[in-house]
Amino acid sequence: MPTVDRWLVVGLGNPGPEYAANRHNAGFMVLDELAARAGGRFKTHKSRAEVLEGRLAGVSAVLAKPLSFMNLSGGPVKALADFYKIDPACVIAVHDELDIPYGALRVKLGGGDNGHNGLRSITKSLATKDYLRVRFGIGRPPGRMDTAAYVLKDFATVERKDLPFLVDRAADVVESLIKVGLEPTQNAFHAGDLNVSGPPR
Repeated sequence: MPTVDRWLVVGLGNPGPEYAANRHNAGFMVLDELAARAGGRFKTHKSRAEVLEGRLAGVSAVLAKPLSFMNLSGGPVKALADFYKIDPACVIAVHDELDIPYGALRVKLGGGDNGHNGLRSITKSLATKDYLRVRFGIGRPPGRMDTAAYVLKDFATVERKDLPFLVDRAADVVESLIKVGLEPTQNAFHAGDLNVSGPPR
């Protein structure tokens, strides 16, 4: 794994207290945990994001939560990458993922956006798909519930029991990516999906 001087870790979500506990804000939750580990506090940056400069896994990292809404996340991410001179290959986006069951985490480099508006915006703004993604499984909506309504609802009661553990685990994944790289992280975390109870289907 090549040496990287600085990483940009971006959590995706919607700003404001009314969205804070939504499934769509899983990325923000993970970034809050990483900020606690880095021992710092987010401050507003001119890039239209809350930013914390610190260290993760012994490496310099910029942690960011865009202050734009989800579908406009790319603008702040591009502005931060330019400001800190960080290559897209050293950008890690942490986001909710409908196509992965609750309790599972996946890591990948590049690929499509799977209909995720935040990823679509980042890909367009960075002009590349080749950035890292930490995919926090939220599962598909039950029955005929509209997908947009589902992601903008808070985690269900049965899910909230395991949520702190999953957020902590996702933060571990980010630190592993920084410390040892993509393939070792996939090998370590994809093999042992978490045995947690998901929402009723």
